[in-house]
Amino acid sequence: FVAYVVLRDGSNGRTARFHPRIFYKDSSLVWRVASHFVKDEVEYWIGKGDVKWIRMSDGEHLCSAEETTNLPYEIQAALDEISRRRKSRKDEEAIELVLRRGPKGRVEPYADFTAPRRAAPKIHRGRKVARLTRKDDPTSLTYAPGFEPDFARGVLEISYSGSRTYGGDLRKFRIRSKNREIQYYFIHSPTHAWVNPPQALTQELTSHGVRPVDVIADDDIFIPGYEYHYWDESVDPPELHSQIPEGYAGEPNGVDGDRVDASRWIEKLPIIRDFRRKVLARL
Repeated sequence: FVAYVVLRDGSNGRTARFHPRIFYKDSSLVWRVASHFVKDEVEYWIGKGDVKWIRMSDGEHLCSAEETTNLPYEIQAALDEISRRRKSRKDEEAIELVLRRGPKGRVEPYADFTAPRRAAPKIHRGRKVARLTRKDDPTSLTYAPGFEPDFARGVLEISYSGSRTYGGDLRKFRIRSKNREIQYYFIHSPTHAWVNPPQALTQELTSHGVRPVDVIADDDIFIPGYEYHYWDESVDPPELHSQIPEGYAGEPNGVDGDRVDASRWIEKLPIIRDFRRKVLARL
């Protein structure tokens, strides 16, 4: 969508500023906002929010913190509903009219995206609310006290959508933590279940329509049902690009061959086992 984020200024709230943005649905089936874009003769890339350093086997790499572009979970169902009202049409001009264009290779967003985040407090004082105590072991998931999902009394909303990639009808669950500080966003399809990164329950939004307040947790807890896992044949020798922990990649997706089934990893996560047992089994 071309969307408008409206922020009201002043003590009386009468002065409004309108910020045109691009909203889009990611492969994790969460609606996001694009932070900027890069386009040249070989690349057309949508900026995926703030950045962070990630340690890999060959050193540290600057990567997008894609969860920083997730729009509030409270409006996800509305965006799903609007997107189904009519057939979408291609508009190649919209991105270039709305988004700021960065130079080749620019991963970092601009200050209008990052500045509000730098000034905002962080949940749990910037420490992880959920982590794996053993990197390659999904069963080692632990929570900071109070930040685990409240499956008994914390279900805030159930909404419905659909996906050809995931076999048809979807149910999406917004579930708050036991201490009421954060919320989780679970998705269940005929073929998969997974959970998206936790989000604060604060009210403030930036001009991009996202919360500036960070919730930190290990990325590998929040892998969607299908994730990138493919060989890059453009280099010699070919290189494997994978966002699934080693040894857990399944069969390729029938719609997008670059993504494969991540269920082998996801279904071993205690958060998913508990979700199936304590929420889905009761419905």
